[in-house]
Amino acid sequence: MLNLPPRLKPRLSGAQLSNLHTFAVAARHLSFRLAAEELCLTASAVSHRIARLEQVLEQRLFERLTRRIRLTADGERLYRVVQALLDDLDQALQPQAASSLSGALTLYVRPSISQCWLVPHLADFQQRYPQISLDIRTGNEPVDFRARHIDLALLYGDGAFPGLASELLLTEQVAPVCSPLYAARHQLINTPQHLQHCTLLHDALAWEHAAYDAEWQHWGRQHDLQAYLPSVGLTFDRADLCALAASHHVGVAMGRRRLVQPLIEQGQLILPFGDFEPAAGQGYYLVYPVREPLPLRMQVMIEWLREVAQRASF
Repeated sequence: MLNLPPRLKPRLSGAQLSNLHTFAVAARHLSFRLAAEELCLTASAVSHRIARLEQVLEQRLFERLTRRIRLTADGERLYRVVQALLDDLDQALQPQAASSLSGALTLYVRPSISQCWLVPHLADFQQRYPQISLDIRTGNEPVDFRARHIDLALLYGDGAFPGLASELLLTEQVAPVCSPLYAARHQLINTPQHLQHCTLLHDALAWEHAAYDAEWQHWGRQHDLQAYLPSVGLTFDRADLCALAASHHVGVAMGRRRLVQPLIEQGQLILPFGDFEPAAGQGYYLVYPVREPLPLRMQVMIEWLREVAQRASF
């Protein structure tokens, strides 16, 4: 029998592998109860398995709070390693003939860009990669890649995504937009000072940690018109809903060109103060956890999104 030096002896026996899997499920849910439901165990059994794993590793993996748990720094580190190993194992177990282009892929997208840009192109992706099961999720809340099994996200922002890989996919341009009727009613053409008598339409969740009126405030500073921006307005949680409201004469929205160009071409919206301008460093970023190597299904999705974005250049 081979005698290993003490420091090289394995710290995990075969019996601990199930505890390691239990840990991964609990870390994904950040809940012993939800982990127990998925694993068909009791919450107490899940807790005991985690405790035994912590004892063997001599590390605290979770902080037990009053009504929730959270990962410690050691737990975060271990979870990243374990999840990467499970992903690699899942990839390896795919059918040999199509292992490179099969499996599930979850893409999280902000609702506005999903509806106005992504969804119209999806038929092409499906025809090219029919063996990839694509799951599109939309929302405005901060992205939790771990808990929601998200592989990739398409987010609007300034590119600051700490701890994640990010790539600028699409630039954006903005300008105030309203309906022709609203512009005539408020005498807005080339007279932005008249905004003080208008209703401003705000995307309150324009990007993560943005103020509800961040887009309008930036535009006002750029044009020295902050004094004419009314404090009372109407807020939505989606930029496309702002544009839709503007097309129905509700007020003036800060239009993102990629979202509102069709409405402008149809004559439902106009640009009362001139053409579009760069969007204060904001753009649409492809964001995902750092992994090496990336699963092939993620690689083909990233390449496809780049190709579609290139065709959509201004």
